[in-house]
Amino acid sequence: MLKLWKVVRPARQLELHRLILLLIAFSLGSMGFLAYYVSTSPKAKEPLPLPLGDCSSGGAAGPGPVRPPVPPRPPRPPETAQTEPVVLVFVESAYSQLGQEIVAILESSRFRYSTELAPGRGDMPTLTDHTRGRYVLVIYENLLKYVNLDAWSRERLDRYCVEYGVGIIGFFRAHEHSLLSAQLKGFPLFLHSNLGLRDYQVNPSAPLLHLTRPSRLEPGPLPGDDWTIFQSNHSTYEPVLLASLQPAEVPGPVPRRSRLPTVVQDLGLHDGIQRVFFGHGLSFWLHKLVFVDAVAYLTGKRLCLDLDRYVLVDIDDIFVGKEGTRMKVADVEALLTTQNKLRTLVPNFTFNLGFSGKFYHTGTEEEDAGDDMLLKHRREFWWFPHMWSHMQPHLFHNRSVLADQMRLNKQFALVLPRQTCGLFTHTIFYNEYPGGSRELDRSIRGGELFLTVLLNPISIFMTHLSNYGNDRLGLYTFESLVRFLQCWTQLRLQTLPPVSLARKYFELFPQERSPLWQNPCDDKRHKDIWSKEKTCDRLPKFLIVGPQKTGTTAIHFFLSLHPAVTSSFPSPSTFEEIQFFNGPNYHKGIDWYMDFFPIPSNASTDFLFEKSATYFDSEVVPRRGAALLPRAKIITVLTNPADRAYSWYQHQRAHGDPAALNYTFYQVISASSQAPPALRSLQNRCLVPGYYSTHLQRWLTHYPSGQLLIVDGQELRINPAASMESIQKFLGITPFLNYTRTLRFDEDKGFWCQGLEGGKTRCLGKSKGRRYPDMDTESRLFLMDLFRNHNLELSKLLSRLGQPMPSWLREELQHSSVG
Repeated sequence: MLKLWKVVRPARQLELHRLILLLIAFSLGSMGFLAYYVSTSPKAKEPLPLPLGDCSSGGAAGPGPVRPPVPPRPPRPPETAQTEPVVLVFVESAYSQLGQEIVAILESSRFRYSTELAPGRGDMPTLTDHTRGRYVLVIYENLLKYVNLDAWSRERLDRYCVEYGVGIIGFFRAHEHSLLSAQLKGFPLFLHSNLGLRDYQVNPSAPLLHLTRPSRLEPGPLPGDDWTIFQSNHSTYEPVLLASLQPAEVPGPVPRRSRLPTVVQDLGLHDGIQRVFFGHGLSFWLHKLVFVDAVAYLTGKRLCLDLDRYVLVDIDDIFVGKEGTRMKVADVEALLTTQNKLRTLVPNFTFNLGFSGKFYHTGTEEEDAGDDMLLKHRREFWWFPHMWSHMQPHLFHNRSVLADQMRLNKQFALVLPRQTCGLFTHTIFYNEYPGGSRELDRSIRGGELFLTVLLNPISIFMTHLSNYGNDRLGLYTFESLVRFLQCWTQLRLQTLPPVSLARKYFELFPQERSPLWQNPCDDKRHKDIWSKEKTCDRLPKFLIVGPQKTGTTAIHFFLSLHPAVTSSFPSPSTFEEIQFFNGPNYHKGIDWYMDFFPIPSNASTDFLFEKSATYFDSEVVPRRGAALLPRAKIITVLTNPADRAYSWYQHQRAHGDPAALNYTFYQVISASSQAPPALRSLQNRCLVPGYYSTHLQRWLTHYPSGQLLIVDGQELRINPAASMESIQKFLGITPFLNYTRTLRFDEDKGFWCQGLEGGKTRCLGKSKGRRYPDMDTESRLFLMDLFRNHNLELSKLLSRLGQPMPSWLREELQHSSVG
């Protein structure tokens, strides 16, 4: 028996060990399966916050104490006939953040502006042009640069503001070295700086409010601890925005009132000039809103955004999403419910659904039911088609296949350019929003989404199907946005179907009916759409822009002698000039333009260019040129504008212009506004191109000064080799051509030509170098007086640009001072 036990015992132990091993293996397998199940199963998500419901984020406090309203002094609107609708912005530098924020809002609002570096002593730009003011509003990025102007500049600016009814906006940004308390120089106003603030509120008595709606107190801290508040007992100052000190702040000399102004409006009762002062920059969203209102008020609503806003929300990729991201029946019901809610806030609000029919019923069973639910309520929405298979149209190389695809979706709708709103195909969960859910809420509550609607009369937002399933971020975003806009603004939100919205857009912006061609190679997406057989290397590297009768044809001829420089092909109608950017040719498109240029053998060393002398004084060319050729260099040639005018008159006489043949030069330049149209037209072409500073300022609005070269036309005529040396250096052309050896003066023609072997020359055509009588004295004196201020402005502009003063300009200014 004992022997039998000795045999059985090891066998039983072995079975026990196997059982334990099997149990461990089963446990590990169960844990692995559970882990897989947990990782692949739908996650239990935290409930999405409810959209903004009322106009307070939770504070129960009512409006803080506000000063009894002062009978406001009505703004003195700038006279339309006396000031140009242009804002003068003094910035600290070309790259200062606040300066860029100011400019961004002006640009988004489509307000014209001019930027200047805040002047030093005695360096104030010209404010008037004869009896007309150049600016309707002045903005200082740094308020201290305004109050600390030298006496002469300050007196000159203040006198301009009083005489023309021009207001001033100034920003005070505190820093670590700022005095904690000080009186603003020359004003009955005290500043208290480097404060932490909270609980802000709009003063309903502020006269400047237009877009801004006074609301209940908004609790919570303001960003940063570098705020400045204003204090004054003078009746000229009206608070606009108010806030409270943070509890930790030590008041010191700061008044102990519960609400302190961070923005004040000067009603002009002190010195006749109306102003608005900000105690911080524009990083705080409410300051942006009040800034737009300040611009409107101080310009007498000449620069003012209308209250009407049109909002359209597109939902792309209907039926296209992959399984697990598409809309189910409950999601469609929520879409309909939110649409009905929004219609109570935005008349006629309707979601605009973009579909690709091929993918209908390609989801899960629940999602296919959602597809059916959408079609059941199809009349509740607007619809527009993508391609049937959701393929981008430019990827089709067979037109008949493309047409078949389009026919499958029945029709193709007009869709205006759209804004993204931070909701993409992958942003489907609130707590997984890029940057965190606070980033989405920040965009809604005063951030990018809010500003898009604020600054654009028409906003078309692109969203996707997946944004309306899952966490339904699309519904949350737009309901919250609409409610926030209605809490803080007076905007009248509405919507229109796409085609009607297109008509409204071009009714508001008729100038945008014309295209603005941009360089397709600057954006990979555009380049991908473009034909692979095309190249941007055929676009010119520099332009010679004129004006006419200054020597631009000579430069064109001289540059064409350089082995690394290639001009555009001649035009059958306009000869060596393409005249693409300023006439009907622009509508022929980029391909038509590039056909005038060869494909360079070496894109990095070959220089393509074109010369069109009518570009210089055109109002549209600088903007169009910068859009297509943002890195192109610009060459202009300036001669005495009086001589240029006379040369154009003689040019027109030689070409048989009846007005030039029937009127003397003096009669042309002195003609009244009631003169015959043909005479007035000739007068304009004689005189207007000579307003050099005005046209150069327009070019400098779109091109940096480093890309602009101003050639002295008098030097070009006398010593062209020196001018061509400057041009080669400016363009960075290699090899360097010695024009002293290349050019030779032709005594018979009376100007410089290409030198050939045997002492021969190759010159421009017979029409160049034409001889004609000298200008009469009466005309010379008339033009000297006419161009005096323009020449003075040109000298100041050249000084600011660091460009040398042409010899003819120096002579003209000397004669003017003597006269």
